[in-house]
Formats: sequence, C-alpha cells, structure tokens
Amino acid sequence: MKSVRNAKSANYLQINHVIKKLLSEEGVILRPSAEAYEEFEEAKKYLDKRPSEGYFIWVRQQISHPLSTCITISSPNIHQNINNLIIVDPGINVEIYSICNAAKPVLCGVHEGYTKIILKENSSLKLRHFHKWGVSDEVKTVTEVMLEKGASMLSFYKCISPLKKLSVSSTAFLEKNSSANFEVSILAKDEEAELYESLFLNGDNSNGIIKLRMISDRNAKITSHSKIVANGAGIGHIECMGLLLSNNSIISSIPEIFTKNKEATLTHEASIGKISEDEINYLRSRGLTEEEAISLIVTGFLGETLLH
Repeated sequence: MKSVRNAKSANYLQINHVIKKLLSEEGVILRPSAEAYEEFEEAKKYLDKRPSEGYFIWVRQQISHPLSTCITISSPNIHQNINNLIIVDPGINVEIYSICNAAKPVLCGVHEGYTKIILKENSSLKLRHFHKWGVSDEVKTVTEVMLEKGASMLSFYKCISPLKKLSVSSTAFLEKNSSANFEVSILAKDEEAELYESLFLNGDNSNGIIKLRMISDRNAKITSHSKIVANGAGIGHIECMGLLLSNNSIISSIPEIFTKNKEATLTHEASIGKISEDEINYLRSRGLTEEEAISLIVTGFLGETLLH
C-alpha cells in the first residue's frame, strides 16, 4: 500500500500482544491505553474500563506530518482485544495511517478492535485504515466517533484480502456545523462480511456521507446496513455500490434514512451489478489480458476516492 508508511517507522507497533515500538512526538501524547487509563482523567472520561491492550493518542498541538499505527498477528491462534482512544484537541488537524494485519496466511487469528475517537471543536481527522488478513482469520472492528461543533472527519477503510469472517461497524455523532465522510471498500471471497455504518446528525448544519464499495467473489456473502438519522437540520447521503464476480456470491445492501427534523435533507442510492463486458473488451483491445482487465477494473472500483 503505497500511501502507508512501512510498519518499522510506525509511531505505535504491536505484534501479537507485545508493544514493539512506542514513539511519541512533540505535541502528541502516545501511551498504551491501559497506562493512559491510569495516568489521564481524559482517558477515564471516555473509556468504560481499563483496557487490556491498544493505544491512546492525544494530539495536543498541530503537527506537520501523519501519525501511523500497526497492529499485527504473527503467531497461531492469537486473540487480540484492542481498545484504542484517539483525542484531537480544538482547532488541530491531524492525519493517521493505521494498519492491522496477519504476518502469515494461515494463523487462525482473531482480531477484535474497538476504537473511540473524540474530535474537539473545529478539529479535523483524516484516518486511513487498511486491513490485510489470512484466509483463516476472524476480524471485528468497532469505531465510535464524537464530533464536537465544527469538527470534521474523513475516514477510509479498505480490506481486499480474503479472510474467514469480517465485521466492520462505524458510528458517528455529529454536533452543529460538523461533518463526517465514511468510505468503506472490501473484496470478499469464501467469506462472510458484515458492514454497519451509522451517522447521527444531531446538530444543525451537520452533514455526513456514507460510501460503500463492495465486491463479492466465489462463495462470499456481504451484508451492509447503512443508516443516517437526522435529529437536527443536517444533510446526509448514502451511496452503496456492489459488484458480483461469481454466480454463487451474494450482496445484500440495506440503506436507511430517518429524520426527526423537517429541515433535514437525506438521500440514498444503491446499485449491484457485474463487470461490463464492454469495459473488459476495451481494455483487452489496449493489450491487457482478460485477467489483467478485470483486476484493473476491480482496483478502480475499490479505489480511494474520498481522501484525494
């Protein structure tokens, strides 16, 4: 992944249950989340209990380059239970690259990740989160984002390596003049994948976008639940697009929009289809094989469009 720095240069590196690297920077507090819970009242405020593993990032001053984290499973039958907390102080803009992966293809690992993100007034976060797992791994990630007045978040999640079971859940609560854009891209093969994306537009002039890109291949089932609830006079949009690459694969897309405010505007669109033969033939006429043409189309379909 070209956009992600090598794991060796990560600010936080965890392998199995052991922290291998913890590199703070000026203006940034970085701790194991268990230690942060004991050290900072701010951590106790947002964490329900003392975590067993994971990281705590508190961005107190403006920094000029992205932060990065990497959490890896490298041994068989590891069960990670990660609890992360990210806080960005008022007026600060920050970018984070996050990798979670398995070092080998057949480790039968379980990765459960729970991340809470607090964006203070007029702060912003760009989060790029990449997963790469093995075919025997089971993964569940839950993210909860609190956006104070004027805060903004751009989130991009991608998992295109087949695994046994995947569950991705993201929920954001937006106050006045805040915005949240979530983009999720997955490619499933011989697996069961569930996506849950929810935005709550609680403040006036808040706005949110959910954009899903899903490809279901051989013996895969993808189910997506996308929801925007407008309690304030906000604007929201859901866009779900799916591609079926085989006849024994399934995609179920369930968008839901709900408003309690007559000034809110909510829209959604969803489509599921197949790769166009015309596109394949065009690329083959340019010298690509059929396999190369399909790979290029899939790459473009799952591409990172939101954060360019």
